[in-house]
Amino acid sequence: MLNVLLNRFYRDCSGTTRREFIKIGGLGAAGLTLPALLAARARAASEGQSVKDTAVVWLWLGGGPTHVETFDPKMTAPAEYRSTTGEVATSIPGVTLGGTFPKMAKIASKMAFVRSFAHTNSGHAGGTHFVMTGYDYPPADNGEPQIKPSIGSILTRVRGSNHGATGVPTYVRLGGIYADGPSFLGPSYGPFDSGGQARNNMNLSVQRDRLDNRRELLHELDRINRDIDRTGLMDGLGKFEQQAYELVLGSATKAFDLKQEDPRLVDRYGPGLGQQMLLARRLCENGCGFVTLHYGGWDMHGTIEQSMKNISPQMDQAVSAFVDDLESRSLSQRILLVITGEFGRTPRVNGGAGRDHWAPLSTLALAGGGLKMGQVIGESDSKVEVPKTNPIGPQDMMATIFDVLGIDRQVQYVNQSGRPTYMIEHGRPIAELA
Repeated sequence: MLNVLLNRFYRDCSGTTRREFIKIGGLGAAGLTLPALLAARARAASEGQSVKDTAVVWLWLGGGPTHVETFDPKMTAPAEYRSTTGEVATSIPGVTLGGTFPKMAKIASKMAFVRSFAHTNSGHAGGTHFVMTGYDYPPADNGEPQIKPSIGSILTRVRGSNHGATGVPTYVRLGGIYADGPSFLGPSYGPFDSGGQARNNMNLSVQRDRLDNRRELLHELDRINRDIDRTGLMDGLGKFEQQAYELVLGSATKAFDLKQEDPRLVDRYGPGLGQQMLLARRLCENGCGFVTLHYGGWDMHGTIEQSMKNISPQMDQAVSAFVDDLESRSLSQRILLVITGEFGRTPRVNGGAGRDHWAPLSTLALAGGGLKMGQVIGESDSKVEVPKTNPIGPQDMMATIFDVLGIDRQVQYVNQSGRPTYMIEHGRPIAELA
């Protein structure tokens, strides 16, 4: 059984903190063992639910990334609105990015940039809840827990908690994000947290020969029980016990090990975020369906030009390496990269040479997933304040991701009031990506 009690805190400019409790294996009131989690995936498949072998890597730019200095520099706007870091030409004719992303500019033809992504909640927690779940929930900014499940948890409910062949968890968290969890779906469908004790519990705490002896004893007991059992139940239990062993002893553990990679590739990804994105690619390549990464520091109320120069290089290197790596491994059809945050920043630079919270126009970029890349979708107005054309909201992004993952957009689950509820109510896939 995999169990973990974490004391992880995330603090933003509002001073809000979050404490996370995760148990992998013995999951809350459900009390599921690891074999039962593996059985959940098989049950989902037997019920005719999709088990499409696609994946999403969700790069969350915590704090609210500026849409201007990232993907919509708008150098035609008045000086107090345009990008403080200038612009850089991309591999898409006529398209530029903010001046601190030269490497991403070179691979822009493999990406799509949405310049009309918008919503209505400019609070850190509220905006995060809106983008992560597709639903606005203002009380989130007062410290209330999320009320809708995240996409990763919905996928886990659809596919089951672990990949049937590799044992790799369906949903992995590489950095804590508010609303990055199951809500009313229940803790069984929460993310596997790769940090701390959750990851350590995948390592052997006893010698391999002792574990093998225990497994042999279990098999002998199972053999005796199967001789007695006439229902076939024990055969099924044995199958999932075997998968549980393989999660610890087999490819699942190896998927988390960057030492399996060529050191030259590791260097190309770069430190910090780069290592996380390389790990995300390895996990998805081995059967994971949804990985969330948190790269914070974008709450730039002051000196935004210098802040962008400090924080952008690591992201620029990591994302460009990731996109190139997907293509070189023929994974661009299977894995979708989503880059976003809780909101954008005020179009007009403030008195402290920074930008404040601004949901009416926000940051969104994508790569891979078998979608149509090499384009800009939507247009901002002359002062990068609101969408001028083709407004796209959180549920539209969510519907796009559902299609990539093979989740029925009409799927319903019972909420905390005991009523069936749609996971998406009004969103439509982004048509230009089809």
